[in-house]
Amino acid sequence: MIFWIASYPKSGNTWMRALLSAYFFSDDGIFNQNLLKYISQFPQKKFLKEFKYNPNLVADTSKFWIKAQEKINLNKQVNFFKTHNILGAIGENNFTNAKNTIGCIYIVRDPRNVITSLKNHYELNYNEALSFMKNDRKFIYDYNLKNDYSDFQFISSWENHFKSWKNQNFIKVKFIKYEDLYEKTYTVFKDVIEFINYTCNFKQQFQKQKAIRAIDSTNFSKLSEMEKKIGFNEAIQSKKNNNKIPFFFMGINNDWKKIIEKDFQKKLTTEFSAGLRELLYI
Repeated sequence: MIFWIASYPKSGNTWMRALLSAYFFSDDGIFNQNLLKYISQFPQKKFLKEFKYNPNLVADTSKFWIKAQEKINLNKQVNFFKTHNILGAIGENNFTNAKNTIGCIYIVRDPRNVITSLKNHYELNYNEALSFMKNDRKFIYDYNLKNDYSDFQFISSWENHFKSWKNQNFIKVKFIKYEDLYEKTYTVFKDVIEFINYTCNFKQQFQKQKAIRAIDSTNFSKLSEMEKKIGFNEAIQSKKNNNKIPFFFMGINNDWKKIIEKDFQKKLTTEFSAGLRELLYI
């Protein structure tokens, strides 16, 4: 069965994967980026290789989402996967179902802070980033491959995304706020581990010291320093030059109240007001 680590892009998914991979897939709880291979992305080309789809056709891979998950689950284990996909369907092609999914951690983040990270990651201006986040038909894929949509993920709009995972009742989902994870890392992470242990019927007890080491080895400054020294495998190449765009961008300095102009702050709060209220950001 699959256990998802789900989020809208630039909302803390990679940090959560780092924490969980260090805790569940290392002996000592110390993170290194090779551990991320234990929580791969889905959908992804390597899981669809044996299926006959047209890589030049947007969303054609969606026909095989369920079949690919069925194949993954033949190992009769709990399989952790990252996804930015909406929990929905394209036509009759559902993203997942109760036969293939056992549970999910969903990380949500204040969209007024998401926008700055999104702007950096995709090399957009603020208005372009806002259009990206409001587009209910938005999808992402490997932009470095021309006319190859094998890594297609349908993300829709920021609001549709969190609602798709929140307003359903066929899988167990634990919602956490990025802001809570940042401010109360140990408490939130402990809750996440205990939720996973219970949902997946893992018999192991919570390991306090291992969790503390996972938290310490994945703080922003250490991840940022690691990227500067040896690079980060998931950083993407700039469309403007051959340089990689820094993945670990601003950390604690990403504060919309300090870095976004007042008029645009008001615009963002208005544009996302329904979701901000539902999630108690305002």
